[in-house]
Amino acid sequence: MANERETPGADSAPPAARTTTTNPLVLTGAHVVLPTGTVRNGQLAVDGTRIAAEAPAGARRVDVSGHWLLPGFVDIHNHGGGGASFSGTPEDILKAIHTHRAHGTTTLVASTVTDETDLLVHQAGLLSELAEQGEIAGIHFEGPFISPCRKGAHSEALLRDPEPAEVRKLIDAARGQAKMVTLATELPGGIDSVRLLAEHGVIAAIGHTDASYEQTVAAIDAGATVATHLFNAMPALNHRAPGPIAALLEDERVTVELINDGTHLHPAALELAFRHAGADRVAFITDAMDAAGIGDGRYMLGPLEVEVSEGVARLVEGGSIAGSTLTLDRAFRRAVTVDKLSVEDAVTALSANPARLLGLSDRIGSLEPGKDADLVLLDADFELKGVMRRGEWVVAPQLA
Repeated sequence: MANERETPGADSAPPAARTTTTNPLVLTGAHVVLPTGTVRNGQLAVDGTRIAAEAPAGARRVDVSGHWLLPGFVDIHNHGGGGASFSGTPEDILKAIHTHRAHGTTTLVASTVTDETDLLVHQAGLLSELAEQGEIAGIHFEGPFISPCRKGAHSEALLRDPEPAEVRKLIDAARGQAKMVTLATELPGGIDSVRLLAEHGVIAAIGHTDASYEQTVAAIDAGATVATHLFNAMPALNHRAPGPIAALLEDERVTVELINDGTHLHPAALELAFRHAGADRVAFITDAMDAAGIGDGRYMLGPLEVEVSEGVARLVEGGSIAGSTLTLDRAFRRAVTVDKLSVEDAVTALSANPARLLGLSDRIGSLEPGKDADLVLLDADFELKGVMRRGEWVVAPQLA
């Protein structure tokens, strides 16, 4: 994707990026958010690329009093940022990755958008190489196996039924790096493809769907475990035809994605999801496109042109919402300042739950000894001040 004009603004990446830290290091005086709760005036030690149980000998001590120290954010649904797309060149992909890292996303799954099979296979090859190098945590295929009734910002001409043989082509092209496929499971082949994905250890996500309540229950029973951006691109909850929303919220096997940007969801809808699913079953995502971290302008989302105005992305033709310009530091701040979630619940939705879905809880998602030193430092107003990934500052804090 390429934008016609770049307007740096409030979403611009924080300064002082990619500065290597001096290890070992101890950060002291922060509110440290642990799986067991928040420790006030706590400390966290870093030794090499990992979190250490104790302060190593000779460690440099840095006072971050009054700040919040959180685990790095994990985004399982992201199409790009910084004026670049995960459907672009390797240089584009790295630009998008670095944009989101500078906003606290230390682990990211790259999402594709509906396109021709050959192009998706080619893109899967590029993305799998970066996954093998550790730059991304895998690939999410959003489309082409979605409903034309709920296509959102996907080209209807390129949509296809989720026949297992077609789904298998993308899985094979990803060389073991496919993490998730979004399907309209009510379409021909949908249930069989859910089973195929489950057998291969790939998350089957229900989304861009026109399924009934009963059809959604059948897909969950077949192995689907994620709701792609719950509420968006699916039938609304109805008292006689509850549709997919009720089925996805009520089933404890399902984690629901939420786009917390103030555009995709009314605060009451977010509260409904948290009340019924609970914090342990919510994953905040960005669903970001090129404009994230850049600003308003004209962009391309796959083959479709998008206009971004006042931070909201819509298709030029038809006006459908076309992803978001969200970054996860903004999603976190909104969660605790507008939605009034606890810091601990917001961290669960931004870090622990997506890490668990990816099978990476032994390495990321919480601040525990032995795990990767992936950290986010926020000030008292929950504004981002520092980002560390695997022991290196991506955004070095400027402390007095």
